[in-house]
Amino acid sequence: MSPHRIPLVYRLVMIVATPFVRWWGRLQVHGVHLLDAPGGTLLIANHDSLWDPLVVGVSSPRRQVCALAKSSLWKNPVVAWVLDHMGQIPIERGRGDTAALAAAIDQLERGACVGVFPEGTISRGKEMRALSGAGRLALAAPHSRVVAVSITGAVDIARFPKRPRIIVEFFEPSGGQPREGESAIALTKRVMGEVRAKAPFVKAGR
Repeated sequence: MSPHRIPLVYRLVMIVATPFVRWWGRLQVHGVHLLDAPGGTLLIANHDSLWDPLVVGVSSPRRQVCALAKSSLWKNPVVAWVLDHMGQIPIERGRGDTAALAAAIDQLERGACVGVFPEGTISRGKEMRALSGAGRLALAAPHSRVVAVSITGAVDIARFPKRPRIIVEFFEPSGGQPREGESAIALTKRVMGEVRAKAPFVKAGR
């Protein structure tokens, strides 16, 4: 799949999600220009709501985000078809899924934008341990660029009649790109530490 051509199914899903995220969610986006740079981009984000992948996608309309998503979502054949045609990548959580990581590395090397939620699942307001997968991707595709993503407010999308205020910030890690000799887990923890400083753990909505 070409990283420069956004698939039709991906665009349709984002069109459907846009009113919920951008209008109802009163979406504010900062730093999206960081995704305009050519070459592979690795997004490392927090995960407090089921809406997070859609929120990131709506926030970056000029780039297709190939997110690593838990493989259990592919159990439903209809959902599996949609995810496959959106270019999403199934991963077995907590098992060191080398096939999924290899697929993501291939996408990065081809200049795609790959999204990772290093905590592996929705936080539900509890502090989560970041896994090493994101760092492994960054080190395996050294020509790609790491961009941190903080998401706040998405947990309130389902809390009708309370209207959410979603804020997405794309930013360069203050500690810079992967450092010489930095391990995968150290890199992941460093970037997620900056993300969580902007987006503290919070319980999801209904």
